[in-house]
Amino acid sequence: MRNVGLKQSQAEYKAFNALTKRSFACVADAETALAYLQKTLKVVALHDPCIIEVAGFKGKGRPSKGRQPDTVSYHIEAGVASVLEIRYRKIQQKSCFILASNQLDEAQLSHEEMLDDYTPGQQKVERGFRFLKDPWFMANTLFLKSPKRIMALMMIMTLCLLVYGALEYRIRQTLQEQQQTFPTQLGTTTVKPTARWVFQFFAGIHVLLIDSCREVILNCNEYHQQLLNLLGERYSCLYANSG
Repeated sequence: MRNVGLKQSQAEYKAFNALTKRSFACVADAETALAYLQKTLKVVALHDPCIIEVAGFKGKGRPSKGRQPDTVSYHIEAGVASVLEIRYRKIQQKSCFILASNQLDEAQLSHEEMLDDYTPGQQKVERGFRFLKDPWFMANTLFLKSPKRIMALMMIMTLCLLVYGALEYRIRQTLQEQQQTFPTQLGTTTVKPTARWVFQFFAGIHVLLIDSCREVILNCNEYHQQLLNLLGERYSCLYANSG
């Protein structure tokens, strides 16, 4: 997060440096440009800004003493420094994040305990939110203008992420407890498959309806059945009558 304030400081310094290289035809133009730049500065301050007159002479060599300049231009000079108070405030602001809980009783869960419980798995939680931006989720196919509908969509997406994370945890925990593995995309096996890969692995399973009364599950192989049996009867029953 410190890079955010640093990048803004560098950008403002570059803007001032570019201004000092400009030539102005009169003092008024230079003052206008200086005033405009100062309004845009957020984390950088100019100290003792001044406008200097620069004489220009045509031709080569040093001009003779007393010669009147052929052109006169005006340049801006000033000292540049970061405003530490503003920069520190921006760093603190950018470094903040929010942890929310439905446990409002601090006797049951204090702020310190919630932070201690969250920190070890912070990366797992934040990586999980990439699921919401994944093209497979197809969230970019929806356009909502109403704030209420956007909030409703976010609630549904967060609920999907909750189910996604709970299923992934259940699969990994079951494989580890039963000392079993699951195939990977590379042809090897693992005890920690992602829920996304499991979904992809189960793609292609179809239900064949015979005589409008009998259902047959197609393309369900031994790896599918193994994982379903490990997860329990509620899962395997959904894929019964496979063939």
